[in-house]
Amino acid sequence: MTDVVVHRPGPRAWAELLVCELKMVARDTAGLIVPIGLPMLILVMNASAAGRETVAHGRTAFDVHVLPLVFTMVVATTGIVNMPSFLAYYRRSGILRRLGVTPASPALVLVAQAAAGALQIAAGLAAAWLLAVLAFDANPPVRAGAALGVLALTVASMYAVGLVVAALSPTPNSSVAIGLSVFFVLGATGGMFGGRDGLPEVIATIGQWLPFGAGSQALSAAWIGAPVEAANLIGLTVCTVVGGVVAALFFRWD
Repeated sequence: MTDVVVHRPGPRAWAELLVCELKMVARDTAGLIVPIGLPMLILVMNASAAGRETVAHGRTAFDVHVLPLVFTMVVATTGIVNMPSFLAYYRRSGILRRLGVTPASPALVLVAQAAAGALQIAAGLAAAWLLAVLAFDANPPVRAGAALGVLALTVASMYAVGLVVAALSPTPNSSVAIGLSVFFVLGATGGMFGGRDGLPEVIATIGQWLPFGAGSQALSAAWIGAPVEAANLIGLTVCTVVGGVVAALFFRWD
């Protein structure tokens, strides 16, 4: 009896699929404008209100409060709104089901979509940072290493939330609707509409454990050189783990 040899996709197949995913993202005009244009608009609108008063270590209120908020928005819009809509479209059109019977497997699409999203996040962060430096003399975080670590953990937690949205969304349109709703709820509890100080105490406390508030608050701490609160890191980690488990339990390939 002859054993059947299954050939798994090599680096060339992974690269080709990543290029296809990037082309899909580039053709999605709204998907490009929202994660990049909306945070930059928020940046410009909040720049004058934040002022140039130094908070600590030469960092201004703009550096400490506006930039972490904008960076978190870039990550959230990509992970919670964009990525689930693509996966929902692939499920609805039968792409995931067809890949499931090939050596490629649907997991290949997940990895390629995550990589494409990471590149989109990097482009959004770079654009926001360039605008902040050129137009508003922004300063880098005091603890750059901590800021990068927090940013990576924020990306993971937002992707976990996005996977839950993708798992529960039957259609691409419902995915966008659910993703936007989740984004605005997380943003509202995380201080996106005027800062956490203006929120009721209960909501502000909840917000520091949820991904948006935890991510922006932890980034603010790293920017000013202060210790990152344990509640923020625990919240991001728990969200990543719980979101991944829930998505794995409910995700359907067809």
